[in-house]
Amino acid sequence: MKKLLQPLMLVPLTALATAGVVMLPAADAQQAAVPAPAAAPQPELVTGLPDFTRLVDRVGPGVVSVEARIASRSPGGMNDDPMAEIFRRFGMPMPPGMQGPRGQMPQAPRGISLGTGFLISPDGYVLTNHHVVDNADEVTVKLGDRRELKAKVVGSDAQSDVALLKVEGSNLPALRLGNSSGVQPGQWVVAIGSPYGLDHSVTAGIVSAIGRNTGGGQQYVPFIQTDVAINRGNSGGPLLNTRGEVVGINSQIFSVSGGYQGISFAIPIDTAMNAVEQLKKTGQVRRGMLGVAMNPAIDADLARSLGLPDSRGALVTRVEAGSGAAKAGIQPGDVIRSFNGAAVGDVGDVAPMVGALPPGSQVKLGVWRDGRERNIDVVLGEAETERTSAFNQGDGGRSDAPQVQPTRGLLGLRIAELDADDRRELKLGASEGVGVTGVESMAAREAGLMPGDVILAVGRTSVGSARALESALAGVKPGETVMLRLGGRGGPRFVTLKAGS
Repeated sequence: MKKLLQPLMLVPLTALATAGVVMLPAADAQQAAVPAPAAAPQPELVTGLPDFTRLVDRVGPGVVSVEARIASRSPGGMNDDPMAEIFRRFGMPMPPGMQGPRGQMPQAPRGISLGTGFLISPDGYVLTNHHVVDNADEVTVKLGDRRELKAKVVGSDAQSDVALLKVEGSNLPALRLGNSSGVQPGQWVVAIGSPYGLDHSVTAGIVSAIGRNTGGGQQYVPFIQTDVAINRGNSGGPLLNTRGEVVGINSQIFSVSGGYQGISFAIPIDTAMNAVEQLKKTGQVRRGMLGVAMNPAIDADLARSLGLPDSRGALVTRVEAGSGAAKAGIQPGDVIRSFNGAAVGDVGDVAPMVGALPPGSQVKLGVWRDGRERNIDVVLGEAETERTSAFNQGDGGRSDAPQVQPTRGLLGLRIAELDADDRRELKLGASEGVGVTGVESMAAREAGLMPGDVILAVGRTSVGSARALESALAGVKPGETVMLRLGGRGGPRFVTLKAGS
């Protein structure tokens, strides 16, 4: 104990002795004390590593958090697990511990989508992902200075996964836009975003590859692949080069667990801004269409059979009648080797090149046919926009779609017949299902029904029309429980509700 107390006691004794020599009051003695010299800074032990502090300091204020409040889209009463959206987004099976009743994905009656965005102009235009604000009732943007502003969705494009928002403001800290065509594998890149709501989180890595085709609905996007750590909430945030310029919009990850695994994908900023300019002018994006179907790949055997010098190119398997390709004389068996002088490596290169051009553009295709390459001029048609089914529109469906209400009294639903296009899009049989256009009863809402659902069966009785649905419900009395098998927008599932409540 003495050894511990002795040093403690030395402090006041020394202070008193100093005060006695100087002959000053205690307060003055403290002011006259000479500060100890500051320790010299230690030399850096590791040098040559990138330091992104200046970049983050300059760019950070232009990065925003995006909160989108989304209407009910799933069975009510289930937990809104933060991981669930990741599995929904990337089409992965749910782990057993995260599944709801009958293995369905847990979703909240009313959801909140959290993402990131960034200012592209001082007057308040903000870029983010389409999937962040899709179906949102209300969007709020939180700036770097903690101000929260209501945002208007100017336009949103699912096929490029780009959404343009507008907030009221002036002299806002907009980011500089770079040129994604100059991005190369091996370059350093930085992401700033709000993973899991942790705003202004910074991660860095390198470009792993360019021109990636991830499949799904974004066939027109030549994604930039990186190893930058991206997680839920980073969606819509900027991917920056070392000059602090935006070269991409973080959009997707590849994962078997729902978390970051070293493979992230960003939309090139050139592709995004092509969509933005059209969204500003018209609220929608129009793209050129070649009018061909192509083989997934050209292997060595196919290349030999076609007389190709290598396996590079996109093999045409079908030409749509009346398309620009058909009018120009493109034939099945042709191999597209170049597009306006740019080499075509594989089938994934063609769609982004075509989609970047407006309908009516004339392009020059380098086509391999009969042992030699020839140039063919093609005038692009117009790609179809995503078709929205009548039953997915609620009261605003197609005017020519028959709107019927045979179950309003029992189930509290408004329904519509499905047409051939609806069933083809939903991969249903020729006489399968009837569409829900409106939900009016509390019981139906609590069961999680919503416009865009498709009623496939009542109990075990399949239904394919309004009349068949009426017939299946003929013996049901008010107060009885009805089980419905559903498909459509909300996904395949069973629900139960009380009739007439």
